[in-house]
Amino acid sequence: MPAVQPIPADTYKLGFIGAGKMAESIARGVVKSGVLPASRIQTAHKGVRRAAFESIGVSVFEHNNQVVENCDVVIFSVKPQVVKDAILQLRPLLSEKKLLVSVAAGVKLKDLQEWAGHDRFIRVMPNTPAAVGEGASVMGLGAGATQEDGEIIAKLFGAVGKIWKADEKLFDAVTGLSGSGPAYIFLVIEALADGAVAAGLPRELALGLASQTVLGAASMATQTGKHPGQLKDDVTSPGGTTIAGVHELEKSGFRGILMNAVVAAAKRSRELS
Repeated sequence: MPAVQPIPADTYKLGFIGAGKMAESIARGVVKSGVLPASRIQTAHKGVRRAAFESIGVSVFEHNNQVVENCDVVIFSVKPQVVKDAILQLRPLLSEKKLLVSVAAGVKLKDLQEWAGHDRFIRVMPNTPAAVGEGASVMGLGAGATQEDGEIIAKLFGAVGKIWKADEKLFDAVTGLSGSGPAYIFLVIEALADGAVAAGLPRELALGLASQTVLGAASMATQTGKHPGQLKDDVTSPGGTTIAGVHELEKSGFRGILMNAVVAAAKRSRELS
């Protein structure tokens, strides 16, 4: 079997098949962080999404085949129900010289590789906070993707947050946690703000404090190296206000509810895929 031709890390061109919000977030992130200049990024669209990419300096073509012909790394950033057709239509152009990437939720590497006709493919599960540079992404490498290929994709998605590498069999659980997780946290923020309004705070102040409290707590969890249980204990004084609130959460099964949400979403991901 011939050696895989390396992607030229300093000169490669990046193409997006699909010009939606996730593709835009990644493009903006890699340009802003200096990972790639806009002149080396391309996509195709005939409608209103052209302007969003052209405002970054990205080249926008009329047809997807033009993007594939020009690019070394091709990210399929389309909805799961159309990714098969998108890949099959472009299959004659998808040689093993190109590194292929999919961000389509629930679509397995086995199928992606079969449709493309080769296994130099990487599957990435990003999440919506990538839009503000705080995404949590996980990637799984196909059999033909090299370590160097993985490093290129880690740099791209690292420009819009953090990225981990994991075996694809874990992706349903990843979907249940980081894929669906932002919605759980939005509910938590909304509920905290509602509680503060009930306690007498104006709505705008309550929402601002709730959002910043969640952001600050998450930053402490990622930056201090302490276990979340230890951080909780650090702020919980004997007979104080915090333990009174924690007690109410425990009585309502707060932790169990969140655990059940992750498990239910992971189960649904398995059913859909």
